[in-house]
Amino acid sequence: MPADDLPESLHVTTEEQLRAVSNLTRHRIMAVLRFEPATITQIAARVGLAKGSSSYHVRLLERAGLVKVVRTRKVRGVTERYYAMAAQAIVLPDPGARQPDVLMRHVVADLEAAPVDAERHVRMAHLRLTGEQFAELGARLQALADEDRELSDPSLPDVSLAFALFRPAPR
Repeated sequence: MPADDLPESLHVTTEEQLRAVSNLTRHRIMAVLRFEPATITQIAARVGLAKGSSSYHVRLLERAGLVKVVRTRKVRGVTERYYAMAAQAIVLPDPGARQPDVLMRHVVADLEAAPVDAERHVRMAHLRLTGEQFAELGARLQALADEDRELSDPSLPDVSLAFALFRPAPR
């Protein structure tokens, strides 16, 4: 299913959806499905799981409405299902006060799991901005991410881009 046929975004609103996306393994499965459909066998190989474990996690994601079967085919009498994301983007709710930010936890886990010798660009800057400057920078970062997503070629290796623009708690 071409990405153009998918809804632009799906907002995580239920507890079932939040539990599904909060799991690092399921986060990594969704990353596999971000650009192209895949079977349980293909997902298992990409994520480094047993097929049974992959099947379990994909079923939970499917029940939560985050992934769906986009095509099937018969292979030696068995129906092979191809799964894809249910939307082009999954939008997580903002964490509540004193609750962990699921997305940032996944980003850190993925960064820590990345090959140490691979090229990476990780920076942190502390700025002092007006409300207007803060909003403008957020819009520019989002536009950059959207622009780069449009340039993305599924035949190339995966690259992750994460950013967090926030006002830290007062010290």
